[in-house]
Amino acid sequence: MTQRFYSLDVFRGATVALMILVNNPGSWGNIYGPLEHAPWHGCTPTDLVFPFFLFAVGNALSFVMPRLEAAGTAVFLRKVFTRTLLIFAIGLFLNWSPFVKWVDETLAFKPWADPIVEGRFPTGIRILGVLQRIALSYCFASLIIYFFKIRGALFTSMLLLLGYWALCLLLGKPADPFSLEGYFGIQIDKDVLGEAHMYKGEGVPFDPEGLTSTLTSIVQVIFGYFVGHSIQQKGKTYDMLAHLFVAGSLFIFAGFAWDMVFPINKKIWTSSFVLYTTGLAIFVLSLLMFLIEFKKAHEKKLLVRTETKALITLAAGLVLAWPLRILLDASYVSIALALLVLGAVALMLLSNNWSKFFDVFGKNPLFIFVLSGFLPRFLGLFRWVDHVSENGKKVYTSAFPWFYEHICKPLSDNLKNGSLLYALCMIAFYWSIVYWLDKKRIYIKV
Repeated sequence: MTQRFYSLDVFRGATVALMILVNNPGSWGNIYGPLEHAPWHGCTPTDLVFPFFLFAVGNALSFVMPRLEAAGTAVFLRKVFTRTLLIFAIGLFLNWSPFVKWVDETLAFKPWADPIVEGRFPTGIRILGVLQRIALSYCFASLIIYFFKIRGALFTSMLLLLGYWALCLLLGKPADPFSLEGYFGIQIDKDVLGEAHMYKGEGVPFDPEGLTSTLTSIVQVIFGYFVGHSIQQKGKTYDMLAHLFVAGSLFIFAGFAWDMVFPINKKIWTSSFVLYTTGLAIFVLSLLMFLIEFKKAHEKKLLVRTETKALITLAAGLVLAWPLRILLDASYVSIALALLVLGAVALMLLSNNWSKFFDVFGKNPLFIFVLSGFLPRFLGLFRWVDHVSENGKKVYTSAFPWFYEHICKPLSDNLKNGSLLYALCMIAFYWSIVYWLDKKRIYIKV
């Protein structure tokens, strides 16, 4: 009988929660360093979110693969390809949504490709993205594991990591094949996808979820599978935990060593990045397993009822907000909200609710990620005039931007504080949705 590993659910949920946090700041121009991606080479905590999620996909795959193998090749292929197409289609839907946009005072349909304007890069609907990379990585990792088994998958992983390094060196520009200007994958994405359908956040057509860098993201899923398979084989033993810590150390050491010649870089998903982030994922998962599976930390409760804890948090936040408002010369509402959020976080960490908080995110990961991307865009269609600029032009706002500007932003002269408060409020908002779904035992899966 397969053992239940609650820590894997918490790991996946925490990754989804962090993904929502970093994707929903109040202002993209005011973000604390750890919540930003590395400009190019390097790795911030934010850069860990996506590889951790792919690692979690591999963990989950290790639990369902035995059933897929028992069902036969035809059933396996149908399930994998169907799931791949659905996730990819949902990602494309998210990029195109909400299918209309405001052009001056009129709602207009968002075309697949916009008319070409001289002097500007062609624009249109982006084809690739986070969900599309998840779909492709899951698909190819599943096929490799199913047909090549453990040893074959390990050999294929090494081949992909080394082969990608060789491709970067051989096909990239000799001056710096690992730079934005020298990376070989950009031209391949242009030829296959077209400039209009590529990401342009770097100022030029460049897709951080491009086709070529997906080669190594496949390995991230395979490594996650290896870890999940090993956990099941060894069971809940300290021997298993010790092996995980050793494996994590070796991966991190290998990643740093490779970084000296093939820099750690999320945007082109270098091989050293795969090893380094896999090692960190193993460490985090090991820590969660130690706390949850061995020490049962998630079952230790404060000797206070939930209702009492909520009332204490509410009262403390409202009382402390007044002197802080005078001291910081900020909005009473925004300071009270900040204190309530911090109080809720403190209580969550001090009670058994800390694991439940993340667990509910992990039970509806795809749904809540899609909703967090779709809802702000959809609500943005319902706008109203916020004020009139000095030149007489109407400035519009909608629900979420208004909340940031009038509730969160006044928290502090340091706009990063208000931006962070908004992101935490978004976490709380989306958590309330997945918590309700979990209470109703509604799980939306693909």
